[in-house]
Amino acid sequence: MNKALLTFCISTLLFALSCGGSSNNAVTNSKNGEVKKGVVPVADAEIAVIEMETPAYGTVKLELYSNIAPQMVARFKELAKEGYYNGIAFHRINQTVIQAGDSNTKAGAVPKAPGREGDSGKPNVPAEFSDVPYNTGILGAARFGNDVNSANSQFFIMLKREAAFDNKYTVFGKVIEGMNNVMTISGVPKDGERPQEPVRIKNITIVAK
Repeated sequence: MNKALLTFCISTLLFALSCGGSSNNAVTNSKNGEVKKGVVPVADAEIAVIEMETPAYGTVKLELYSNIAPQMVARFKELAKEGYYNGIAFHRINQTVIQAGDSNTKAGAVPKAPGREGDSGKPNVPAEFSDVPYNTGILGAARFGNDVNSANSQFFIMLKREAAFDNKYTVFGKVIEGMNNVMTISGVPKDGERPQEPVRIKNITIVAK
């Protein structure tokens, strides 16, 4: 075998090895960070139950996906159990999402920094992107600006399909009951994206299914 043919065979083998294996659980790079590909969401044994202060807004039940976003799910559960979300309001409501988790929205709260929304005071959570699409009811992790590794305490629930969010925000759960209540919350009177009156969470509890 001549040298040119040998080189061609080795190159072909290396290419085959680099493309081999299962396509499941693959991780690819994008301009927004690493994206887990082909991972099917698996609901945790525990769910989150959001109870609102105003009875008319009811409750919302969420399944959580630790197999996709273990760090964000762990943070959400931790904050819920600590009572962080008690009294926090949905501060951003538009045609696409309702969003909560800003510590500045608690009654009597002192803003942490001028012009910056509040967080839990805990370290930020790194991006855990996946190719799970942002469909109606999906639970996503909000972040500060363009820093993909700045998720902390804020979360949002999708009101409709939004392809522009895909691969750019961490998916960590989904509404399994109470989407009608989410839609009721989305319809409150607003000034821009801000509700005219506080739409407060009474508590979020983590319970077994």
